[in-house]
Amino acid sequence: MKMNASRIVWSCFLAATAVTVVYSCQTNVKGKNVEPEETAPAAVLLKADSAAIPDDKYGAAVKYGQELMYRTAYYIGPDGVNGRYLGNRMNCTNCHQNGGTKPYSFNLMLSHEQYPQYRAREGKVLTLAERVNNCINRPHNGKSLPLDSKEMVAFLAYFRWINSFVPKGKPHKGGKNLDIVLPDVAASPERGELLYAQHCSRCHGADGEGILIEDKKGYAYPPLWGPEGYQPGSSMHRIIKQAQWLKANMPFDKATWEKPFLSDLEALDIAAFVNDDSRHRRQTPATFDYPHIAEKALDYDKGPFADTFSAVAHKYGPYKPMIDYWKSKGQKVTY
Repeated sequence: MKMNASRIVWSCFLAATAVTVVYSCQTNVKGKNVEPEETAPAAVLLKADSAAIPDDKYGAAVKYGQELMYRTAYYIGPDGVNGRYLGNRMNCTNCHQNGGTKPYSFNLMLSHEQYPQYRAREGKVLTLAERVNNCINRPHNGKSLPLDSKEMVAFLAYFRWINSFVPKGKPHKGGKNLDIVLPDVAASPERGELLYAQHCSRCHGADGEGILIEDKKGYAYPPLWGPEGYQPGSSMHRIIKQAQWLKANMPFDKATWEKPFLSDLEALDIAAFVNDDSRHRRQTPATFDYPHIAEKALDYDKGPFADTFSAVAHKYGPYKPMIDYWKSKGQKVTY
């Protein structure tokens, strides 16, 4: 059966059009093949498996390092069974929760691969062992561990082991503290005092004294100021830094990093109250560091400063005007 000429032409046109459409979906405007877009891999939440610690001599060092993270004061506190290096009875896990493996809680799983690194606070490159001693000296008000001590080796072995769980070459999350949006108003110790009484005092005490565990050799809930609290110069003494940590972790029985309980401003206000040195006494640090003032963290309140803002502004904010000022000068802003 014969088709007329017009139907043959039309059929050929439709077939050619279909081929063109299919081909054009596989090429770009220059006629080159275009690879289909790949979906970016989802970031993996950092976590470690304690059951995977090897059963050998290296594993024994890792296990002791893990013990030191959880029971720091028991082993090397003021009455430590293996040495007396800490000036208070806080444990590393009080801030670096779950032995430094909890996401968004001063997580330490990347520390082994991040050091040596330049530290603006000291103005020099530090090894990981030196960074460990910084924590012992400041938050723990103590004296440095010998670099070749069993305890220092155990800390470093533990950090190397937890680092093995960080996915290499793949995105991950939880290594830093949770971001907060800085408000247009200053953080308020007065508002923070009310929030502290409402959400924090049940564990940390009305006077910030914390709650000791039964053997009195460590804190279940750490002190937030006073002779057993951390020093000025510690990361927790900075308002923004502490607020980021609070948002993801406090109150401990209500907040998660996925569903914070406190608003950004509430977290800043509580941090402002806790770190109000006019109300709360602390140990005096040997030095306030930052030898290069242009590298000083924005929320570090000890002068001199590389700008025209006051110590009160640096401590409580509002921070946006300072950020805008530093950026207008082409200076790097850190907090």
